[in-house]
Amino acid sequence: MTGCIARTDIFQHRLMEEPPPASATRRTRERYEQLVREAKALCASCPLFTDCLYSAVAEHDVSGFVAGTTAAQRRSIRNLLDVEVQADDFDQLAGARGTRRPVSHEEVLRLRTQYPNDSLESLAMRLGCSLSTVKRHLRRARRGQSPAAKTPRPRPQVSAVLDAFDTVVEQHQQRRTGSTRVA
Repeated sequence: MTGCIARTDIFQHRLMEEPPPASATRRTRERYEQLVREAKALCASCPLFTDCLYSAVAEHDVSGFVAGTTAAQRRSIRNLLDVEVQADDFDQLAGARGTRRPVSHEEVLRLRTQYPNDSLESLAMRLGCSLSTVKRHLRRARRGQSPAAKTPRPRPQVSAVLDAFDTVVEQHQQRRTGSTRVA
Protein backbone atom coordinates (compact mmCIF):
# COMPACT_ATOMS: atom_id res chain seq x y z
CA MET A 1 0.00 0.00 0.00
CA THR A 2 1.39 3.41 -0.98
CA GLY A 3 1.86 6.17 1.58
CA CYS A 4 -0.84 8.37 0.07
CA ILE A 5 -3.35 5.54 0.45
CA ALA A 6 -2.20 4.46 3.90
CA ARG A 7 -1.99 8.01 5.26
CA THR A 8 -5.01 9.83 3.87
CA ASP A 9 -4.97 11.91 7.05
CA ILE A 10 -1.88 13.63 5.60
CA PHE A 11 -2.51 13.72 1.86
CA GLN A 12 -6.18 14.63 2.10
CA HIS A 13 -5.74 17.16 4.88
CA ARG A 14 -7.35 20.50 3.97
CA LEU A 15 -4.01 22.32 4.39
CA MET A 16 -2.41 20.15 1.70
CA GLU A 17 -4.74 21.45 -1.01
CA GLU A 18 -3.09 24.85 -0.99
CA PRO A 19 -0.31 26.24 1.20
CA PRO A 20 -1.57 28.63 3.86
CA PRO A 21 -1.10 32.35 3.12
CA ALA A 22 1.58 34.36 4.90
CA SER A 23 -1.20 35.89 6.99
CA ALA A 24 -2.08 32.48 8.48
CA THR A 25 -1.30 31.85 12.11
CA ARG A 26 2.11 30.53 13.04
CA ARG A 27 0.50 27.33 14.31
CA THR A 28 -1.23 26.78 10.93
CA ARG A 29 2.00 27.38 8.99
CA GLU A 30 3.91 25.01 11.31
CA ARG A 31 1.23 22.33 10.91
CA TYR A 32 1.43 22.70 7.13
CA GLU A 33 5.23 22.34 7.21
CA GLN A 34 4.90 19.24 9.38
CA LEU A 35 2.39 17.70 6.95
CA VAL A 36 4.66 18.49 3.99
CA ARG A 37 7.69 16.88 5.70
CA GLU A 38 5.68 13.73 6.44
CA ALA A 39 4.24 13.60 2.92
CA LYS A 40 7.66 14.12 1.31
CA ALA A 41 9.11 11.28 3.36
CA LEU A 42 6.28 8.98 2.31
CA CYS A 43 6.63 9.99 -1.35
CA ALA A 44 10.42 9.53 -1.29
CA SER A 45 10.04 5.94 -0.16
CA CYS A 46 7.22 5.09 -2.58
CA PRO A 47 8.01 2.62 -5.40
CA LEU A 48 5.54 4.51 -7.63
CA PHE A 49 7.17 7.93 -7.14
CA THR A 50 8.51 8.32 -10.70
CA ASP A 51 5.25 7.23 -12.34
CA CYS A 52 3.22 9.43 -9.99
CA LEU A 53 5.42 12.48 -10.60
CA TYR A 54 5.36 12.02 -14.37
CA SER A 55 1.59 11.63 -14.40
CA ALA A 56 1.07 14.70 -12.17
CA VAL A 57 3.38 16.85 -14.34
CA ALA A 58 2.84 15.63 -17.89
CA GLU A 59 -0.56 13.96 -18.01
CA HIS A 60 -3.02 15.29 -15.42
CA ASP A 61 -3.47 18.63 -13.72
CA VAL A 62 -4.12 17.52 -10.16
CA SER A 63 -4.40 19.58 -7.02
CA GLY A 64 -2.90 19.16 -3.61
CA PHE A 65 0.38 17.51 -2.66
CA VAL A 66 1.37 14.81 -5.14
CA ALA A 67 4.68 13.00 -5.75
CA GLY A 68 6.58 15.16 -3.30
CA THR A 69 5.41 18.41 -4.94
CA THR A 70 2.90 21.17 -4.38
CA ALA A 71 0.68 22.42 -7.20
CA ALA A 72 2.95 25.50 -7.51
CA GLN A 73 6.05 23.32 -7.85
CA ARG A 74 4.37 21.23 -10.56
CA ARG A 75 3.50 24.44 -12.44
CA SER A 76 7.17 25.46 -12.19
CA ILE A 77 8.26 22.07 -13.52
CA ARG A 78 5.80 22.39 -16.43
CA ASN A 79 7.11 25.88 -17.17
CA LEU A 80 10.69 24.59 -17.27
CA LEU A 81 9.69 21.79 -19.63
CA ASP A 82 7.21 23.87 -21.66
CA VAL A 83 4.47 21.36 -20.85
CA GLU A 84 0.80 22.24 -21.06
CA VAL A 85 -1.75 20.08 -19.26
CA GLN A 86 -5.48 20.71 -19.19
CA ALA A 87 -7.44 20.18 -16.01
CA ASP A 88 -9.34 16.90 -16.06
CA ASP A 89 -13.09 17.11 -16.59
CA PHE A 90 -14.20 14.84 -13.78
CA ASP A 91 -17.86 14.97 -14.86
CA GLN A 92 -16.89 13.56 -18.24
CA LEU A 93 -14.59 10.94 -16.67
CA ALA A 94 -17.44 9.84 -14.40
CA GLY A 95 -19.80 9.65 -17.34
CA ALA A 96 -21.95 12.51 -16.07
CA ARG A 97 -23.61 14.54 -18.77
CA GLY A 98 -25.49 17.77 -18.52
CA THR A 99 -28.45 18.66 -20.67
CA ARG A 100 -26.09 20.13 -23.27
CA ARG A 101 -23.82 18.02 -25.45
CA PRO A 102 -20.37 18.82 -26.83
CA VAL A 103 -20.35 19.93 -30.46
CA SER A 104 -17.54 20.04 -32.97
CA HIS A 105 -16.21 23.23 -34.52
CA GLU A 106 -17.06 21.94 -37.98
CA GLU A 107 -20.64 21.16 -36.93
CA VAL A 108 -21.21 24.75 -35.76
CA LEU A 109 -19.75 26.19 -38.97
CA ARG A 110 -21.77 23.79 -41.12
CA LEU A 111 -25.04 24.76 -39.46
CA ARG A 112 -24.21 28.47 -39.67
CA THR A 113 -23.66 28.07 -43.41
CA GLN A 114 -26.81 26.00 -43.78
CA TYR A 115 -28.96 28.48 -41.79
CA PRO A 116 -27.32 31.90 -42.32
CA ASN A 117 -30.42 33.88 -41.30
CA ASP A 118 -31.06 31.99 -38.05
CA SER A 119 -30.22 33.70 -34.78
CA LEU A 120 -27.32 32.32 -32.77
CA GLU A 121 -29.80 31.22 -30.12
CA SER A 122 -31.64 29.21 -32.75
CA LEU A 123 -28.39 27.57 -33.88
CA ALA A 124 -27.58 26.68 -30.27
CA MET A 125 -30.99 25.05 -29.92
CA ARG A 126 -30.49 23.09 -33.16
CA LEU A 127 -27.08 21.91 -31.94
CA GLY A 128 -28.21 21.17 -28.41
CA CYS A 129 -25.47 23.33 -26.93
CA SER A 130 -25.18 26.69 -25.21
CA LEU A 131 -25.22 30.05 -26.92
CA SER A 132 -21.71 30.75 -25.61
CA THR A 133 -20.45 27.59 -27.34
CA VAL A 134 -21.81 28.76 -30.70
CA LYS A 135 -20.30 32.24 -30.19
CA ARG A 136 -16.92 30.78 -29.20
CA HIS A 137 -16.74 28.61 -32.34
CA LEU A 138 -17.77 31.49 -34.60
CA ARG A 139 -15.15 33.79 -33.03
CA ARG A 140 -12.49 31.14 -33.65
CA ALA A 141 -13.61 30.87 -37.26
CA ARG A 142 -13.41 34.67 -37.74
CA ARG A 143 -9.88 34.66 -36.34
CA GLY A 144 -8.91 31.78 -38.59
CA GLN A 145 -8.36 29.50 -35.62
CA SER A 146 -9.49 25.93 -35.70
CA PRO A 147 -9.29 23.67 -32.66
CA ALA A 148 -8.10 20.88 -34.96
CA ALA A 149 -5.23 23.07 -36.18
CA LYS A 150 -3.60 22.99 -32.75
CA THR A 151 -0.86 20.40 -32.63
CA PRO A 152 -0.37 18.88 -29.20
CA ARG A 153 3.01 19.44 -27.62
CA PRO A 154 5.06 16.28 -27.25
CA ARG A 155 5.25 14.88 -23.76
CA PRO A 156 8.61 15.20 -22.04
CA GLN A 157 10.85 12.27 -21.29
CA VAL A 158 10.69 10.86 -17.76
CA SER A 159 14.33 11.84 -17.21
CA ALA A 160 13.54 15.46 -18.12
CA VAL A 161 10.68 15.53 -15.59
CA LEU A 162 12.97 14.12 -12.89
CA ASP A 163 15.69 16.68 -13.72
CA ALA A 164 13.16 19.54 -13.61
CA PHE A 165 11.84 18.18 -10.30
CA ASP A 166 15.37 18.29 -8.85
CA THR A 167 15.84 21.86 -10.09
CA VAL A 168 12.53 23.17 -8.76
CA VAL A 169 12.75 21.41 -5.40
CA GLU A 170 16.37 22.58 -4.96
CA GLN A 171 15.42 26.19 -5.79
CA HIS A 172 12.53 26.01 -3.33
CA GLN A 173 14.83 24.67 -0.62
CA GLN A 174 17.41 27.40 -1.29
CA ARG A 175 14.75 30.12 -1.01
CA ARG A 176 13.54 28.69 2.29
CA THR A 177 17.00 28.42 3.83
CA GLY A 178 18.53 31.43 2.11
CA SER A 179 21.56 29.37 1.09
CA THR A 180 23.16 28.84 -2.29
CA ARG A 181 24.84 25.72 -3.53
CA VAL A 182 28.51 25.86 -4.43
CA ALA A 183 29.60 23.50 -7.16
